[in-house]
Amino acid sequence: MPRLAAAFQPRTAIRDHADGARREGRDVVLSGAGGVGKSQLAAALARQLRDQEHTPGAGLDVLVWARATGPDQIIAAYAEAAGQLHLSGADQEDEGGAARLFVRWLAATRQRWLVVLDDLTDPGSLGEWWPDSGTGNGWVLATTRREDAQLSGQGRTLIRLGLYTRDEASAYVHRRLTDAGHAHLHDPDRADELADELGDLPLALGHAAAYLINTRRTMPDYLILLRDTSSRLSDLLPPSADTEGYGRPVTTSLLLSLDAVDEADTTHLARPLLQLASLMDPHGHPATAWTTPVALNYLRTARPPRRRWLRRHHQAVTEDEVYSALECLRTYALITQDTATAPIRLHALTARAVRETIPSGTLPAMALTAADAILSLWPRLDHEEREMAAALRANAVHLDDLTRPALWRTETHLCVYRVSSSLMDAGLYRQAIEYGERVARYSSEIHGPGHPDTLSARHDLASSYSDAGRIQDALDLRERVLADRERVLGDDHPDTLSARSNLANSYSDAGRIQDALDLRERVLTDRERVLGDDHSDTLSARNNLANSYSDAGRIQDALDLGERVLTDRERVLGDDHPSTLSARINLAVSYSDAGRIQDALDLGERVLANYERILGDDHPSTLTARSNLAVSYSDAGRIQDALDLRERVLADRERVLGDDHPDTLSARSNLANSYSDAGRIQDALDLRERVLADHERILGDDHPDTLSARSNLANSYSNAGRIQDALDLRERVLTDRERILGDDHPDTLTARSNLANSYSNAGRIQDALDLRERVLTDRERILGDDHPDTLTARHNLARARDAAAAVQQLDTATPPTATDLQPPLNAPE
Repeated sequence: MPRLAAAFQPRTAIRDHADGARREGRDVVLSGAGGVGKSQLAAALARQLRDQEHTPGAGLDVLVWARATGPDQIIAAYAEAAGQLHLSGADQEDEGGAARLFVRWLAATRQRWLVVLDDLTDPGSLGEWWPDSGTGNGWVLATTRREDAQLSGQGRTLIRLGLYTRDEASAYVHRRLTDAGHAHLHDPDRADELADELGDLPLALGHAAAYLINTRRTMPDYLILLRDTSSRLSDLLPPSADTEGYGRPVTTSLLLSLDAVDEADTTHLARPLLQLASLMDPHGHPATAWTTPVALNYLRTARPPRRRWLRRHHQAVTEDEVYSALECLRTYALITQDTATAPIRLHALTARAVRETIPSGTLPAMALTAADAILSLWPRLDHEEREMAAALRANAVHLDDLTRPALWRTETHLCVYRVSSSLMDAGLYRQAIEYGERVARYSSEIHGPGHPDTLSARHDLASSYSDAGRIQDALDLRERVLADRERVLGDDHPDTLSARSNLANSYSDAGRIQDALDLRERVLTDRERVLGDDHSDTLSARNNLANSYSDAGRIQDALDLGERVLTDRERVLGDDHPSTLSARINLAVSYSDAGRIQDALDLGERVLANYERILGDDHPSTLTARSNLAVSYSDAGRIQDALDLRERVLADRERVLGDDHPDTLSARSNLANSYSDAGRIQDALDLRERVLADHERILGDDHPDTLSARSNLANSYSNAGRIQDALDLRERVLTDRERILGDDHPDTLTARSNLANSYSNAGRIQDALDLRERVLTDRERILGDDHPDTLTARHNLARARDAAAAVQQLDTATPPTATDLQPPLNAPE
């Protein structure tokens, strides 16, 4: 029986489970992968029973510990026990006979006994060698890597032994180092990282602690070695660190079952499947990855031919064969899978040990196979299978990290880009930026800074910056991408035209309205010349130019061009094409801007009906169309209809996209607007406080949407009569927008106008007047004399001058009553 390891962790919950089964008269089988501590726990349980000898009715008279990797070992151990017990008729020359005599004796004796079958490899070969504990005097305890159904039959309880908990892992390392007199090597801040890198595997933690003791390395230094994928496990967890006498290296222990798998696997697919799985995320990957056509084709050539004459004619692989091979791997605990359709998990160290057996020449083909399999499983729309999309993102990133540059030769694999777009679709903007920066760096290093793939990676990164509210970073990068594409691809290449269009978007985000308009006019002219009037990209350029006309206050130009875009898309793409539906949405917005409220409403209702019919009720574009229709209801004074629809949009987005998706936050903000319109002042205020907190947590304090949420909350404070709170918050919004967006951004000018409202509400008439004069001057300079926002500023200034004149008259007249001095609150822009 093995000695207990230094710093042994009691695994109390598992021991209690085993004790409970024993008291119920059931034998116990401890099942688990290599290195989880099955033998150690079995030894602890055996000692616990043995050492109860002074407790009445407890203790053991006979304890047999038998290695059980084969029937011969069990028979030898039983025969030896029969000899030591001096059983009548036991002949040591006849091991089989002596062993059978011992088994019969166990079934009949009144003595208390325990038989431990350690490392049971072939349950089917046990047969007569599993003792009968039905008399209640004895107990059988077995350990195995397998999970066969027969191990839980015939009065046996199968208990799965997993990894250390994180608390157990930390406690083990701390005690192990301390007991060895090297407590100074324990770094509490890095202990969790060490446990994480070793996957909380007891055997690996034992070797790692011994390695630290032997080499006096610090945990940070050791972690650097562990994370270096070029390092081999045999060096990081060497045989010299086997201080507990396990008798085999960690890598051998992890893969001990692989030879047995090869013998049991009639499909000859288990080993190549395990190699493929070793490239995937240890937290789980879809089992269906290995029944995709690309995986089946790879497996066809990866398994050895069944006959010599078939060497060049590999037989096709079936899905049933894949499932059979996976079942074999599950049986021998090399992979774990809760159900046949659940994700496949592979311990990180087992995966690393498997990868070290892969011939280097085959790794690129395996990596491409895994990447193709991942891409083929990706949902058409991430929102339809959010959990699947998240799992595929994690697996694609893990695969690339392990096999780079396999997915980058000769061009970047599409799954690399799919991760970026998926993060964006999920609203995970910060993660998208971190990933995009890495991809751009790797592409530059592998392909070169001027390679088209590198320019595409920078383009994706700029989009991430834009969505994350890093407007200037997006603009700077898009200027660089445009310059590079003009230099590498030429002025008229479609990708160059796209870069020009994207830069115009950044100009618009930055409030550079005229620059955006000028560039969009050039893009349209170029696309008409290069691609033709009816190319889809040309129609998009026309649509974007209509948006610039709207931003510039050229409402009729925007409307005229929007009508042309819709007509063209209906003719070229058809009535039901998504781009046609988008054109209808944009035209509805133009109708609203032009004051044609009923036209906007009618078109919005048609667009929503089309989206529901074509894309379904839950498509994000359908939810957006529903939200836009609510705006039209609000503009038409149908306050309750707008509120009802916005409540539905919020519920739908929470269900489809999740509580924290940016689109869900927008739906919450829009619902607060409806509460305000309906006079539900406190409901609006409460919801806007939540919206601001969510924006700050998810998007950060400086995201433009966060600044808008702050401005909206100030509006609610004003509506609730909390004049000073509104004023304080509007001063902060203005300061933030000046810092982040610049003094001349349209949103900054709006913040100035809103602050003037607060000054007016607070009775600071002169401050309001001064600020409104500045807003008008700025809007005339930046937007032009005839822009709608300029006209609004002129109107607000006239009212402010009237109010100032009235106050001046009041100062020289008879003091009025309080009710005479209550002008209506100014409405925020």
